[in-house]
Amino acid sequence: MMPTLTPMLQVPDIAASIAWYTAVGFEVLGTNEEDGELKWALLGYGEGRVMFNIGGHAATAARRDADLYLEVEGVDALFAALPPGLDVFEAPHDTFYGMREFILRDNNGFWLTFGERLAR
Repeated sequence: MMPTLTPMLQVPDIAASIAWYTAVGFEVLGTNEEDGELKWALLGYGEGRVMFNIGGHAATAARRDADLYLEVEGVDALFAALPPGLDVFEAPHDTFYGMREFILRDNNGFWLTFGERLAR
């Protein structure tokens, strides 16, 4: 098995985080519930994974301590297909490091960047 890295984000409401992330294309791979409350979840997007653990807080600061970056194909089509009402931090744009990307802020204030390599 290849080593992998899966970030774990602390959030105040796992169900709300699941709802937000599934709305932008993630799938639920696993959850843990105790006393009727979701305490943990594993979500996937392609080969990428992220875990959510109960106990964090939402933030309104310009940036959190962690961001998530997803390398995808068809970034403009993904952006066009997003559900209305999301917090778009940056619309699709080309970067100096050779990516076309857009940035969303999730329901907890974390940045989620979808990036696609530009043709060279």
